[in-house]
Amino acid sequence: MEVEDQIGLLLPLLANGEEDPSVAAIPIFRGFNSVGRSSNLVVEVSSSALEMEISVTGSSSISIKSGSSAKIILSSQSKSPLRAGDIVEGDRFFKFMLCSSLKGKAAASQSDNVLASNKRKRQIEDDEAFARALQQEDMATTVHSKNTRGGEPENSKMLQSSRSPCGFQLLRVQGLPDWANAGCVRISDVIKGDVLVAILSNYMVDIEWLLSACPLLRSIPQVVMIHGESNVSQLQSVKPSNWLLFKPRLWISYGTHHSKAMLLVYPTGVRVVVHTANLINIDWNNKTQGLWMQDFPLKSMTGITTASDFENDLVDYLTALEWSGCTVDVQHHGQMKINASYFRNFDFSNAAVRLIGSIPGYHSGPQLNKWGHMKLRSILKEEKFDKKFQNSPLVYQFSSLGSLDEKWMEEFSSSLSEGSTLDGRRLGLGEAQIIFPTVEDVRQSLEGYRAGAAIPSPAKNVEKPLLKKYWSRWQAEHTGRSRAMPHIKTFVRFRENALAWVCLTSSNLSKAAWGALQKNKTQLMIRSYELGVVFLPSMLSKFKNRYSCTEDLPLINENEACKTGAPNVKLYTLAATESMDEEEDTNAKIIRLPLPYALPPPRYSSQDEPWKWDKQYLHPDVYGKRWPN
Repeated sequence: MEVEDQIGLLLPLLANGEEDPSVAAIPIFRGFNSVGRSSNLVVEVSSSALEMEISVTGSSSISIKSGSSAKIILSSQSKSPLRAGDIVEGDRFFKFMLCSSLKGKAAASQSDNVLASNKRKRQIEDDEAFARALQQEDMATTVHSKNTRGGEPENSKMLQSSRSPCGFQLLRVQGLPDWANAGCVRISDVIKGDVLVAILSNYMVDIEWLLSACPLLRSIPQVVMIHGESNVSQLQSVKPSNWLLFKPRLWISYGTHHSKAMLLVYPTGVRVVVHTANLINIDWNNKTQGLWMQDFPLKSMTGITTASDFENDLVDYLTALEWSGCTVDVQHHGQMKINASYFRNFDFSNAAVRLIGSIPGYHSGPQLNKWGHMKLRSILKEEKFDKKFQNSPLVYQFSSLGSLDEKWMEEFSSSLSEGSTLDGRRLGLGEAQIIFPTVEDVRQSLEGYRAGAAIPSPAKNVEKPLLKKYWSRWQAEHTGRSRAMPHIKTFVRFRENALAWVCLTSSNLSKAAWGALQKNKTQLMIRSYELGVVFLPSMLSKFKNRYSCTEDLPLINENEACKTGAPNVKLYTLAATESMDEEEDTNAKIIRLPLPYALPPPRYSSQDEPWKWDKQYLHPDVYGKRWPN
């Protein structure tokens, strides 16, 4: 779609008539535009852009206010002209504005989306060096608010109370019904409070959007952006004066800095966030995404002097970035030297997760098990699991597919199949399934074919015969996200809706991200920087949610926290039924993790075709568009 196809915007308003910065504007293009929580609002724009008409197709009603005229109420099947400056009132207030009155903002936004598409392409460059000049794709993203289903599922109450005690949450998706966004977060819910220093790690960064979505970033004394962008001069031109930029060195070609994390330093603690979203508007509003977040106090507050596994892994990762740090003068706190070793000041002994990082390089000897899938293998190898997880299935769920072969798939499966039962028997290999959107999923998604620009997998990788046995459907009815295409990445071992462990990560399924063994399995080669966390029953059995950087919670004494002993923890999805819970040990502590998709995932049918972003699709999407358009 060309930039000139956009006619205007529906600008979100607060009740007082001012623009609402927390909600993204909805672009309006020539032709058919479908918006509204249940796709009940249609805006028809003629090719001349001089005649616009708004209509209601669902059971809800809206009102149109044009200047000083009285409101016009539109109910099902009714229509009304739409003019610049009109106020549209439904579940929210919107003001319709023509592009000509927006002083180029809409065109600039479209241009940014085209740049974002080009950056996505670099993400698929893996250790097969397959990156070549792919077809330019338009990533213009209309935010269309269409619910994934008509009613609220029976188990939605679990999502509504799903502010996970271990910090795993989904991001909000614009336009979903309230029940589907309950317990989910915006970026302003994460970066808040008296932040002294913010270290933001990511691949793609839109500073202007980030400042509009989280204005606090303008006033934090020091913001450090560790990024993977190629156009550093553009970032320099728009960054505030309190920001520093750092791009880690890529030691091996075709790698990226792909890690997505935040370290927020507060007066008495630090907030650690590991997530899956680029720092761009579409990732935080239109996609299925996830994050883990936990606050940790200063060691001086807890009396802890030793280093935990989490602390060592975090400091090792930060050290490997080769960031020299910075010195910050903070009012009432004096001068602070922030670098990797600074984070040894915090007590991470209560971490709910283990950290899994990837660092570019050739890793051997004691470094062999330190990064990538070998790190996950070494952690799982030490873990004990319920006997029901023997030979249980694996799920690989991601948004970009590397160039893979049978040898590597077996290597990766071996790492993820590690672990033993409580009586010492090995879990054994699990049959893996790949959850990946079909062409039809993308076509009918909230964004239509435009969602496919963020699933950058070329046909040469997707169409390999070895993958056919793995393909499984993206279905997320119980979280309302079947039509919100996934950018989240999760790797899971499960039995029905019971979970042995869950890994939430920035890593896609590629050798570049997870690493590939070389030299008779004595060396691991990794191309990209990645970061993830793994949720384990053993970690969560010791976990006490005892400290907050932004809420006034009492700090639990370590000795007092241990009096109750470690509970027997069982992990489940939100879709697990009460009858499943009752079958378990009555003394067990049940923790439900908000995995957005259904388990076990249904296999592809003979009609299903995995999405390939460099193919042509002529069957129009839900907005009447073809791919590429």
